[in-house]
Amino acid sequence: MISAASSSVGLAAIQTANRFGARPIALTRTSRKTPALRAHGAAAVIATTEQDVVSEVRRLTEGVGANLVFDPVGGAGFSLLAQSTASGGTLVLYGALDFRPAQIPSFDVFARDLTIRGVALPALARDDHKLAAMKTFVSEGLATGALRPTIARTFAFDHIAEAHRFIEAGEQIGKTVVTV
Repeated sequence: MISAASSSVGLAAIQTANRFGARPIALTRTSRKTPALRAHGAAAVIATTEQDVVSEVRRLTEGVGANLVFDPVGGAGFSLLAQSTASGGTLVLYGALDFRPAQIPSFDVFARDLTIRGVALPALARDDHKLAAMKTFVSEGLATGALRPTIARTFAFDHIAEAHRFIEAGEQIGKTVVTV
């Protein structure tokens, strides 16, 4: 399960999941992004402001829950992700878009044997072997077309205010680029 799935990293996570033969469930705020996320390889899409995340994940996984959760948001919604995770599953937090504390009832973690792990690119990049493996993975994915960067929109630097408005509207699918 991938939250903030329409972000550039979210789209890469969908592509990576497909590359490994997983069934990516994309989370996004509204159903307006469903067709685009499906076109980018999501097996299913849950609109978090329109649907009950926990019950939808349970329905989509036949009651099991998500084995792996990839989240850049954290904050108050992290508890819902934990509730949506399968027993023995793993939650990976790689960002803090929501600065509020990510609170999870202890029982939700230990009673279902959940693993919660933080991942940061700078920490991984300090390990030469891990960095080389990541570079190879990305290079091979780009070469085969399994990984395809998506640019939502490009703005000239002179239009930086418009670029910020575009990003703040939250309608983009992929990366917003500003050229200098």
